[in-house]
Amino acid sequence: MFANFILRAGSLHLPVMNRISETDLILNADGSAYHLNLLPGEVADTVITVGDQDRVEGITKYFDHIEFKKAKREFVTQTGRVGNKRVTVLSTGIGTDNIDIVLNELDALVNVDFETRTVNPKLKSLNIIRIGTSGAVQADIPVDSLLVSEAAFGLDPLMHYYKQKLSIKEEVLLKAFRSALPDDYSLTPYIASADEELLNKLGKNVLKGITITAPGFYAPQGRQVRAISAMPNLMDVIQKFKSVDRRITNLEMETAGIYGLAANLGHKALSFNIILANRATHTFSEQPGEIMDHYIQEILSKISAL
Repeated sequence: MFANFILRAGSLHLPVMNRISETDLILNADGSAYHLNLLPGEVADTVITVGDQDRVEGITKYFDHIEFKKAKREFVTQTGRVGNKRVTVLSTGIGTDNIDIVLNELDALVNVDFETRTVNPKLKSLNIIRIGTSGAVQADIPVDSLLVSEAAFGLDPLMHYYKQKLSIKEEVLLKAFRSALPDDYSLTPYIASADEELLNKLGKNVLKGITITAPGFYAPQGRQVRAISAMPNLMDVIQKFKSVDRRITNLEMETAGIYGLAANLGHKALSFNIILANRATHTFSEQPGEIMDHYIQEILSKISAL
């Protein structure tokens, strides 16, 4: 019964009931978050996530000022200012397994007191904006266009580990998509949606659609090289899906996880998809670098006006 008491500076203190353990939230020796290597205060209220480490510099080269740069593993972070707006740019690496790390540690950095290991009494909500590449699955969506995800179906398992509260609209869409999948497909998709406020402010006049978040790049996105796919008609199912006036527009590997965890933790999230390929027409961008740079500037302009 005495094991729960905590000794600090030679005094006996009563236990803190909501204290987060050292193995649930791991910190480095300098007090920074274990994977991101960031300290509280180093994360801006607006966070841009990118998959590719090199894309961080591709965004921050347009900053007016950079406060600091940090890197650990695939997680490269730079925080600075675009005009008067403080923004953090962070690379997540590929896939929702990394999103699990990034979203939880970002949240801890702004909502947990690292010294007492307790949740702050006043919680902060971040704006989390993904800028990523994607492949369209409908023939009428042009290569080199920009698309924002209104919602995403996750074919990965991440959000099955977390509580979700779905709207009626989301439940209807998810039920329709699950019904469209063949019985022999070993898939249990989930759904998560963009933050309505960010969608309305940043997604104005941008093509919108439903995104598929896949747990891989090849067979999980309907590609066939040499490994034999267990779901050879997956792309056909995805392209033909319709629920009232909603259809699936594109494939990528992070959006559903970002949307789901952001909602679970009380943050706002929006995913921009730069369409570099069209899977229906089998075409790929002839100038991917230039297109990426063009839309980075456009999205930064939108963010700075928030």
